[in-house]
Amino acid sequence: MNAPTKPVAPPAKSADPRAARLAAALRENLKRRKAQARAKAPVEAAPDEESG
Repeated sequence: MNAPTKPVAPPAKSADPRAARLAAALRENLKRRKAQARAKAPVEAAPDEESG
């Protein structure tokens, strides 16, 4: 699951290293938040199924 689902444009060669680090950090943050949301979603849905 390390492969991105959408093609990611490579950073511009003229971009400074700080911008490249920031872009990479933002991508990793997004991946982490999505993984947390996926892990949390089934837990919230479980009580509804058991109460019926």
